[in-house]
Amino acid sequence: MIKVLRIINRFNLGGPTYNATFLTAFISDDFETKLIGGKHEEHEGESTFIPENYGVKYELIEELQREISFKADRKALKKIREIIREYKPDVVHTHASKAGFVGRYAAYKEGVPVIVHTFHGHVFHSYFGSLKTSLFKSIERFLAIKTDAIIAISELQKQELTDKFQIAKPDKFRIIPLGFDLSRFQVDLSDRKKTFRSAHSIKDDEITIGIIGRLTAIKNHQLFIDSIDYALQNSDKKIRVFIIGDGELMSEIKESVKVLEDRIGRQVFIFTSWIKQIETALPGLDLVCLTSLNEGTPVSLIEAQAAQVPVITTNVGGVKDVVKDGETGIIINSFDPKDFGSAILSLVDSSEKREKMSQNGWNHVREKYHYQRLCNDVEQLYKELLKKKGVIK
Repeated sequence: MIKVLRIINRFNLGGPTYNATFLTAFISDDFETKLIGGKHEEHEGESTFIPENYGVKYELIEELQREISFKADRKALKKIREIIREYKPDVVHTHASKAGFVGRYAAYKEGVPVIVHTFHGHVFHSYFGSLKTSLFKSIERFLAIKTDAIIAISELQKQELTDKFQIAKPDKFRIIPLGFDLSRFQVDLSDRKKTFRSAHSIKDDEITIGIIGRLTAIKNHQLFIDSIDYALQNSDKKIRVFIIGDGELMSEIKESVKVLEDRIGRQVFIFTSWIKQIETALPGLDLVCLTSLNEGTPVSLIEAQAAQVPVITTNVGGVKDVVKDGETGIIINSFDPKDFGSAILSLVDSSEKREKMSQNGWNHVREKYHYQRLCNDVEQLYKELLKKKGVIK
């Protein structure tokens, strides 16, 4: 039995929790996996229900936190080294930045045969100042030397990490897209649509637009609000807007929305906070938007297409791998509210375009992002690396 220790940053809503859960639950019986991770932050959606729903046991490492803290990081490192000594994994696989920093160093110090890391996104632009960013690049380059394989979740992400940020040479990387249980987004679409719209008093002639994600600077909600403003000024359609999520910028975003609504004299926006079962909400939306400055593989866009909802997004990270421009959604090559708002208008004003894109979305994502493909790809990588190290034949 091949033993894998899987480490994620923290159990917050997002791609890493799903990715780690499916790899733990559905990888073949040749493997035994232990899943550990940090606790979600105050404004984040808690996600331990995801592994629990799939019968996956996990262990919380309280000291594994998002922010850099010498004291907490040192304690997390000590705990993970103790877990490694007790569990004796053949593979340590870390997911996302903080888990990658602490987990890989612990695995290296404990002599784990194979070390793998997945970049779900990166923090090399639009997150921090130049000094901090430079420090993170240096740490990643050091850790890359100690890592047997680095997984990028899109071709574009690999190119950024190798060519633009020079984290490691191309032969260190494998491209393995994320995988999900997308069948749940195809259940009772009509009933879910009626239930969601009724719960929020949405009329039949109102078009609903949503944005899903943490209310933080990198998600660039102001662009979304300004683009909605542009659309409202240039269309006579009735529009309602959902901001789904929570975060440190909640009060700031609410204030910006209030200014807009006071000016036009009516309520347009609805704040829902986090919706854990997002598959129950998506069918009630006519469009899903993403305005991020930086992304890995945007899960909200994959899930929207799986629920047959057209998407509009900025052209960042792995977006082009996720969205078929003009077929399942629209990709905008700027951060101009007029450009983004015009794209919103083009779909708001055409039910035919929305219908065509909704039909294309499910066909696009159902095979490419299925969890079984993910598990098969990662299993092959583990066995290839273990054979090279002589751990298995």
